[in-house]
Amino acid sequence: MFTRSILAGDRGGQIMLGLLLAVTIGVTFANQFLPIDHALHVPTYTVTLLGKYLCYALLAVAVDLAWGYLGILSLGHGAFFALGGYAMGMYLMRQIGDRGVYGNPELPDFMVFLNWQELPWFWQGFDQFWLAMIMVMLIPGLLAFLFGWLAFRSRVTGVYLSIITQALTYALMLAFFRNEMGFGGNNGLTDFKDILGFSLQSDNTRIGLFIASAAALAMGYLVCRAVTQSRLGRVSVAIRDAETRVRFIGYRVEKVKLWIFTLSAVLAGIAGALYVPQVGIINPNEFSPLNSIEAVVWVAVGGRATLFGAVAGALMVNYGKSYFTAAMPEAWLFALGAIFVLVTLFLPRGVVGLFQKKSEKQQEAG
Repeated sequence: MFTRSILAGDRGGQIMLGLLLAVTIGVTFANQFLPIDHALHVPTYTVTLLGKYLCYALLAVAVDLAWGYLGILSLGHGAFFALGGYAMGMYLMRQIGDRGVYGNPELPDFMVFLNWQELPWFWQGFDQFWLAMIMVMLIPGLLAFLFGWLAFRSRVTGVYLSIITQALTYALMLAFFRNEMGFGGNNGLTDFKDILGFSLQSDNTRIGLFIASAAALAMGYLVCRAVTQSRLGRVSVAIRDAETRVRFIGYRVEKVKLWIFTLSAVLAGIAGALYVPQVGIINPNEFSPLNSIEAVVWVAVGGRATLFGAVAGALMVNYGKSYFTAAMPEAWLFALGAIFVLVTLFLPRGVVGLFQKKSEKQQEAG
């Protein structure tokens, strides 16, 4: 009943969630119950690739919440995604134990290689899954809260705020490249063995991570939909469209921005945490400003301020990326730039805007 009330009037969201459920069930069945030589069998590699796409889709929903409904064009959401990934990576590294190359039961291999004598204080407790999951949400959320509190109370807006968010993720990338930070330097964290006692090489575990990614995307979408349909969401849209007027009316604009921005960062962190065990590595390149810019492109292509459009954009662009990087690797960045320019010029409401226009015309004709 609660879900039905949230999705009332959200035809696009209903279709998206229905397709997500159908694909999740279909892929799981085809991978687990159909023989390998069957024409409809879905290999584990494809399952992992789809799981990665779903993590990107959740990141896109987080970006759309901040940009589409609040007007904050964040070019630093890749930082929150990466921080959530590092928190998960730290848990996975602690699970390796004495199965590492150097056989140290407590120190990860890179620490042994760098002659670290004891586990740093900020690694303590990451052998516990529950604590790692709290950190997945707390670390990106806390960073977003501190950054937002400083930026919003100073009334930094527009392109200046976008540049600062990009500078934030670039600074974090440079910091995490340093070996003395204790996060693996340029190699990052890798060679994961298992999660919650289940081998990451197992087909069943891969399917479990895929289902978890789909569930997280669905829950993230519903949370964002509930927020955007609430009074807070309506005030956010008003701030996006006329911030000065909303401030003049008497609303505490800074608090609204801070709440939405922090929630968006937490969702990005969850996406990063689900991404890492599926790809098997997390390194400082995930902080690259280009990754944050790509997330903005996903939202623009799909349709800003729709949420389900962000999901569609993330899936379409990343499928194109997989195709182009395999067929014409040198052409991908040019193709990405061309897609963004074409969408900006001819599809300001994104791909889903085409269907919305068609629906509006049918209603007018009726």
